[in-house]
Amino acid sequence: MQSTGIHASGVANEEHEISLAVETVIIGLYGIPGSGKSFLLEVLKRGLDKTCFDFYDGSQVIAAVTPGGLEAFHSSSEECKLRYRECAIKKISEKACQSGKAAIVAGHAMLWTEGEESGQWVCTSADLHFYTHIVYLNVSAEAIADFRREDREKSRPDVSVAHLSKWQRAEMGKLRHVCRIHGILFTSFSLGRDDSRKMISLLEDFHRHSEDLNMRLAKQQIDNVFAVGSQRPETVLLLDADKTLAPQDGGNLFWRELPQCLAGKLTSCPLKDLFAGPLKYSYRSFRQATLLCEEAVSDGQYAQHCEKVADVIEMHHEVLNILRLIEGHPHIRAIVLTCGIRAIWEKVLEREGFERRIPVIGGGRLLDGIVVTPTLKEELVKHIRKNHGAYVWAFGDSPLDLGMLKAAHQAVVITGEEPHRSHSMDDALAALIEENGFKPRQVILPAHATPRLDSSRLPLIQLSDKFIMDEIFLRPNKLHVIDATSRPSAKLLMTPMRDAAVSGVALQEAHSRVGWYLATECCTDIIGVEIFPIRHVQGHPTDGHRLLHERNTLIVALMRGGAPMALGVSRAFPTATFLHARAPQDISPECLASVRTIILVDSVVNSGKSVLKFVQHIRRHKATVRILVVAGVVQSQSVTSSPIAQEFRRFHGLSFITLRLSENSFIGSGGTDTGNRLFNTTSRM
Repeated sequence: MQSTGIHASGVANEEHEISLAVETVIIGLYGIPGSGKSFLLEVLKRGLDKTCFDFYDGSQVIAAVTPGGLEAFHSSSEECKLRYRECAIKKISEKACQSGKAAIVAGHAMLWTEGEESGQWVCTSADLHFYTHIVYLNVSAEAIADFRREDREKSRPDVSVAHLSKWQRAEMGKLRHVCRIHGILFTSFSLGRDDSRKMISLLEDFHRHSEDLNMRLAKQQIDNVFAVGSQRPETVLLLDADKTLAPQDGGNLFWRELPQCLAGKLTSCPLKDLFAGPLKYSYRSFRQATLLCEEAVSDGQYAQHCEKVADVIEMHHEVLNILRLIEGHPHIRAIVLTCGIRAIWEKVLEREGFERRIPVIGGGRLLDGIVVTPTLKEELVKHIRKNHGAYVWAFGDSPLDLGMLKAAHQAVVITGEEPHRSHSMDDALAALIEENGFKPRQVILPAHATPRLDSSRLPLIQLSDKFIMDEIFLRPNKLHVIDATSRPSAKLLMTPMRDAAVSGVALQEAHSRVGWYLATECCTDIIGVEIFPIRHVQGHPTDGHRLLHERNTLIVALMRGGAPMALGVSRAFPTATFLHARAPQDISPECLASVRTIILVDSVVNSGKSVLKFVQHIRRHKATVRILVVAGVVQSQSVTSSPIAQEFRRFHGLSFITLRLSENSFIGSGGTDTGNRLFNTTSRM
């Protein structure tokens, strides 16, 4: 569409912020005069559904909004021309909003008379505000020269092929640049390489596709994975592809192996500049990446080129071993979730013998239907957890994977060799760990690579470690819960705990008695006892008994409500180590060094959320330790049917011991809060 008067040395409002996504789709059809825009517009009118599309010749719309028509427009000042051009695109936008149809507008971006030093840029700031997509007709300069000479309807001056080529390069390059700044999806279309059916499919995709649709289609693909097979997956391994499945980046290889790159015409991967620009890693940015791939490789060559790239990729042996092992376990499913090119990784997996048994969710081509963004990765993890109830392990290597890693039950960072891995990952990981209590682990591949961060923040594991294999392959069992609710002795002990008249020191003593009772009555049944020598009161040696590995037992009082009960447990096991903890981080790796059993003590376990954080923290640092949770009251759903109970069932060697199992889910406050009652702070809270 004809638009504003600035020369090629400048761009109108280049600092203009990227406009928010709008429902109205307005597609600019650009190309230098004689490239075939008017002809193509007529073809599109016949091939596209007129209930979904409206078609505009930019010059005709300008004529309609200019008093006196095109003749008056051409004789107007540059200031008036700018106003009429902006008025034209606003009128098109208003009609598109009213009709709900996508608008296709044929027009001009740059006018350039041969002999002039630079062209006149006629694309207005209004155009750049309203357009959502721009398609550029990339026709050879020789063909354009022929079209111009043979055109009987329009009289155009003779222009050399060299000037047409220079004009086209300048116009297309500038359009690509300003579209990137303004969040407009840009692609070029070659009538010599592609036919009108390809253009029709492209425009239909522009009209239909949106970020919401992208999310729905991706979730549908996940649902289809879960619908395959007779057994519903209980555990899902979600794996990023590039630099996670293998040390190579398939996207970089895709561009590096292109003929134009090998010939030196393309000096770097264009995706690097794209993602470093204003669009960053947004939905639009990944859609633009798809269009770049469409431009670079024709449909007929795409599969062959992806196969060529796949042949260069060598998967990590450690990852391959895991994927091969899970094939014999129908309750576990692996899914590759990649922001990169789906077809490459399908071919890599096929070469390794997986064929289509490991689905790959990704993009790279419009026919793939979706683009995978960091946000989408995170949302798909949440969808799997919420809608399919599966336990999710996520594997990734870069900041693009952090949302996915954080949303999963278990997060594993693949750390590659330092020169080739993401340099921004360390800071992003550290910030997430420090601010949100995120607790991933890392695997170093290859083994000689240097770790990220440090082992306290990002513990080191190997995928072949027995405890990791056990965690991945285990099937959740019924959680081991011992409750004394119906025992007469328990009823006596719980009475002062429930009596509103009892508080302060008296209530602390009641909690301490319960701790001693549960320790001697129940903990010993689970852990066992050992014999050690003592001197009998009559003076001869005899056998005494204590908790098995009592000196290697750690009693943790979950502050502040768990302290009195924990002291009672400590009286029962006097040689065990005692620790106060307000947060999981208070249990340091050093505390766990020689520990064989940990007893977490709290007065009340309601949802189980806080206890789960402690259990996860402990198991990240010491996978084999036995964990007992001792509490006065446990809300039954937290250990039977809630999502947190499902997570508790993933841990072998975890038991709950409680004086009373309660159906009542009640979180106390003020005078009803157990901590306030224990320490006489009811009037201060």
